Amino acid sequence: MVITVTGEDRLPRPAPGERLNLGEETVPRQAATVILLRGGAGSLEVLLVQRSPQARFMGGVWVFPGGAVEQAEAEADAPHELAARRELREEATIELSPQSELVLFARWITPAMIATRYDTFFFLAELPAGQEARVDGGECVAHRWYEPSTALAAYASGELPLVFPTIKQLERLAPFRSVSELLQSARGREVGPVQPKVIVDGETPRLVLPGEPGY
Repeated sequence: MVITVTGEDRLPRPAPGERLNLGEETVPRQAATVILLRGGAGSLEVLLVQRSPQARFMGGVWVFPGGAVEQAEAEADAPHELAARRELREEATIELSPQSELVLFARWITPAMIATRYDTFFFLAELPAGQEARVDGGECVAHRWYEPSTALAAYASGELPLVFPTIKQLERLAPFRSVSELLQSARGREVGPVQPKVIVDGETPRLVLPGEPGY
């Protein structure tokens, strides 16, 4: 899902390198994302990484670490969990042990009218003790820890470019005061897919979510 929300009217726009698809619907590629958490029982921060501004796809955007499920993972048990752990290791140099908990938090499917589509599983995971995030300077060029509300404020001020699914996850995270509180709420909760729709009104695309008028 690669829609940004820009401008004073807050309408959705294709992200950098993305385009609308007016032809046959593209089958979404399976993907996984990790919302890495730190703060324990006392606070809540999440890790965001910045994609290289030179990247053709979402260049310069700040995202949670993640990416597509690889073929070898797709043929194994728990493919999304495997992809989540690998992407976190590759993009942020964080190694989750086999015993590290991954809690499914959300599932977003790119709208049918977008050319490049993903069916993305968002997992929560705690930062392992003694590890620090680092980026390789290639695919990802920077990283920052944010309180969810602070990240949203930075986006609103124009400081932090975000894509729509990241914004919506940050909005869901913002009410929680600690990692412990968040994980307790998320564990065991049923997670269903969310698939927004893009409605084109003239030359202006508009994003609607399930339950909103026009969906």
